[in-house]
Amino acid sequence: MPDDEFALLNSEVAVMHMFRDEPYIHVYVGEVNDNRDVENNNGNQQDGGLLQEVVDFCRRYLTANHDAFHNNKLHLVINDAKAELEERKEKFDIIVGDLADPVEGGPCYQLYTKSFYENILKPKLSDNGIFVTQAGPAGVFTHKEVFSSIYNTIKQVFKYVLAYTAHVPSFADTWGWVIASDQPFCLDAGKIDKKMAERIDGELLYLSGASFFSSTILNKTVAKTLKNETHVYTEEDARFIHGHGVAYRN
Repeated sequence: MPDDEFALLNSEVAVMHMFRDEPYIHVYVGEVNDNRDVENNNGNQQDGGLLQEVVDFCRRYLTANHDAFHNNKLHLVINDAKAELEERKEKFDIIVGDLADPVEGGPCYQLYTKSFYENILKPKLSDNGIFVTQAGPAGVFTHKEVFSSIYNTIKQVFKYVLAYTAHVPSFADTWGWVIASDQPFCLDAGKIDKKMAERIDGELLYLSGASFFSSTILNKTVAKTLKNETHVYTEEDARFIHGHGVAYRN
């Protein structure tokens, strides 16, 4: 995942958990290139669903972030993400779904389904736990592919669900994420800035209370679609990203 998407997926959920005033365990399901700590957390993170060969390659050649493999906060698990969560007995404070896009015939569209969220993922969250997932393109012309469906599906499982978006230059589109919990979120920009100042040494380059709040304000078209969306993502009735590039048009 490019650094710009990483900042939006991981940093914002960490800030939201600051208001729970407790250390946390962060389980991270995603790509090996993103074995990086959520900035300034006091907990541990676990990573699952990766091939050993890919891990070894990245450990050797991705010099920009290979030091993360030596951080004692990282407990690396190489396994199928769904199977690993099913096997786990403990509960987690944060679960981050940094998954591949749901494409037809792809490896992980089942990890966007209501049954996965309801029966496997949510039972592994603590009472104050927060789940966040990347949810696909969220532009005016692309948000109906999977973003609105993933948002509506998660709404069926959690009490508090928040969609947020930002332009990701490396993806050449606006991208969407969905954050969810059974406890309310703090969206007060001033309180977020105060909490970050108390808990974080140094100055962040991207995230502020105002930037986080602004990312939750959706344009009129996307907001209307999310409000009216009725599709629930299931294995039998899945939506997929098909792409809009030159190869797709040809």
